[in-house]
This record gives sequence, C-alpha cells and structure tokens, in this order.
Amino acid sequence: VSPGCRGAQGRLAYKLLHDLFANYSSALRPVEDTDRALNVTLQVTLSQIIDMDERNQVLTSYLWVRQTWLDAHLTWDKDEYGGIDSIRIPSSYVWRPDIILYNNADERFGGSMETNVVLRSDGHIMWDSPAITKSSCKVDVSYFPFDGQRCRLTFGSWTHNGNQIDLRNQLDTGDLTDFVENVEWEMLGMPATRNIITYGCCSEPYPDVTYTLLLRRRASFYVFNLLLPCIMVSFLAPLGFYLPADSGEKVSLGVTVLLALTVFQLLVAESMPPSESVPLIGKYYIATMTMITASTALTIFIMNVHHCGPGARPVPPWARRLILHHMARLCCVYEVGESCKSPQRPLGGRAGVGGAGGPGDSPGEGQVGTEARGCPWDHCLCHHRALLSNVGYIAGCFRRHRANQRRTGEWKRVAKVMDRFFMWVFFLMVFLMSVLVLGNAA
Repeated sequence: VSPGCRGAQGRLAYKLLHDLFANYSSALRPVEDTDRALNVTLQVTLSQIIDMDERNQVLTSYLWVRQTWLDAHLTWDKDEYGGIDSIRIPSSYVWRPDIILYNNADERFGGSMETNVVLRSDGHIMWDSPAITKSSCKVDVSYFPFDGQRCRLTFGSWTHNGNQIDLRNQLDTGDLTDFVENVEWEMLGMPATRNIITYGCCSEPYPDVTYTLLLRRRASFYVFNLLLPCIMVSFLAPLGFYLPADSGEKVSLGVTVLLALTVFQLLVAESMPPSESVPLIGKYYIATMTMITASTALTIFIMNVHHCGPGARPVPPWARRLILHHMARLCCVYEVGESCKSPQRPLGGRAGVGGAGGPGDSPGEGQVGTEARGCPWDHCLCHHRALLSNVGYIAGCFRRHRANQRRTGEWKRVAKVMDRFFMWVFFLMVFLMSVLVLGNAA
C-alpha cells in the first residue's frame, strides 16, 4: 500500500468519526424503540487472585471484563469509507451500560479503566477493560487450614431494570485461560449464572450475572508451620509423667508446653475472623491445651503422693491390689531385679527384717545362747538391765525406721505406677486427636 493510500485511509477514518458523532449523544440508551430492552453480553476473565483477607472477608482479584452491545446510532456503510469495518475510539465517546460489581467492598468505589472500545460497522461495540476489584466474600473457616471457599462476583446494572437492559452471560463459566496460579489458593472452577431479582425498592426485575469462584486452600504452609509443631509439642506433654519426681521439672515441662501452644493459638486467632465458628486447628489447640492442663494437674497430685512422708497412712488394700499389682504389671513397672514376667512377691511382706543376728533380735535369745555356752553370771554384760533396756530401745527405733521406709517406698511405687499409666493414656489421647484432625480435614 502506497503512502498516499494510507493517508487516504486516515482522512476517511477522521471523516467517519466526524460523521458518526456529529449528532450523537452518549447520555441516552442507544435503541430505535425505547420500549425494547437492549441486550448486553458480559464475559469475565479471571487473571489473578491478589489477596484473600479472611479476617475482613474481602477478596481482591484482577479481572478482565468484556461487555458487548449494539448501538443502533453508530452504524455505517463500510464501502463509503474505503472499506473501514471497525475503529477504536475512547470509551467516553459512546454510551456505556452502567454495569457495576454489586458486592463491591472497595472504599474508593473504583470502576474499570477508561480503555478504548472497538466499534464495528454494524453498530456492535465491544469494550474490554481490566479492573482490580475488592469484593465481599463470606468466609467459612470451620475447616481451616483444610477449607474451601465460594466467593461470588455479582455484576448488574445499577439504574436500568430488566425492561431496559437485558444482561446475559456469554459463557456458562468464567474464562480461566490466562489465570496466574496463586500460591495460597487453588482455583477449582468459576461457573456463571444469570439471576433475575426483584428488590424491595422497585417492582421491576433486575437481572444480574453471578460468577462463583470455587477456591481451595493450599494447606502445606499451615501444616508445616502451625499443625506439625503443635503435634510435636503436644507429644512432649505425656513425657512429663516419665520424668523422675525428684527432678523437680515435671510441672515446669507442662507449663512450658502450655505456653507454647498458647502462642500458636494466638497466631491462628490473629488471622481468623472473629466469628462463632472455631477453625479446626483452633479446636485441636483447645483440646490439646485442655489435655495438657489436666496432665499438669495430675502431675501435681502424683507428686503429692510421691512425697508422702513417714507420717502418711499405709497404702490401702484396694490400692495395693489395683495399682501395685494389676496396673504395675499392665504398665511394666518393676523394681530392681524384677521384670514384667517375674512373679509378684507377696504385698506387704517383711522379708529380711529382724533376721537372725540383727539388731532386732530379742534379748532372750542372747541370754539363752549365753547360758548355753556357760557364760558366768558375774562376768557377762548381757545380764545388766540398763544395757538390755538401751539395746531394746535401739532395736525399736530401727524397726520403726524400717516400717516408715517401707511405707514411703510403697507410696513412691504407687506414684510411679500412676505416672506410667497416665503417660500411656495421654499418648493415646494425643494420637487419637491428631488422627481425628487429619480425618476431618480429609
């Protein structure tokens, strides 16, 4: 094409623009018959999900909005204008439908960009405009971080009812061809539906097109940063029962684990909306914190049992049978020299106390032995009453000391068996709670 032809095309396009808008007004709806509705076709392309604010329940997305309609006043014969079939002009030159986002949550109420429209010779106008929208979205965090959300984008005319503008969707779904994958949310689909609603203010029907974004959260980040640390910390709580009571660290471990879980609970609460629905991970934290509180209280009780002094009462017979016999064999708690398969010795036995030749032997035995050996009365010190009285007192103190030691040892063994029993019980509770959380997530 010669430069002269290109210049002629430019002059014809200028003449076409002048002829089209000589007596044109962009303020009125462009129809020949004002009683007929103008068909407007809408198509939305989702380009990117910028942010999902769960606390404020606002979805920020980047959209490409395409609107198509017929302007009866902007038609021409392309043969008269050198075969020009379409021109691109600023959108402010033509009438545009006032299609807005109904559930807009932007404080500035910004609309689409002022881009050009494509005007064809038959009067069809196509307006493509990008827009960054903030829409309200009802967020359900009951299964956080394994949740899915359904966010709606509702488009419709603000002033024209269904008798003036007939809004329809071009396709049954939104266009996801150019969608940029989000690091937190996975897009499952974007179905489109057309609704006709009659509002309380007006009797005329108002059509709208609603696009539903089906989102599913990518839970890997929250599993590795919130859930797994909580599970590992919660498995430390039953180990507090395994610590020796004399270490002095049993209660400190439970309190430390409780504080660690409180920090994780605050991190989750800061990002969640203040609603009545508690997220799944929050329920797990609360259950684990309740379990750790109970384990700390039981630890304090067991330490009190362990440190029973010499003045404590003897272990009751039912506790001997239940704890020192059945529960001890169940939890494999045995003394030095015993094992889980060793036969139990009689409870309360006093073997080795007061044996032959010990300090607890009665004075009569010494006297008989002395007389048997023919000890002279005048030279044997065993027959002095003062010495016999002192030896009897020492033997009685020794017997009382051995009885106190035996009683204290029995209470310590009771505490050890209870520690081991509750350790396995709480290990089982932590395991079951973890399985329930993962099962509900699935």
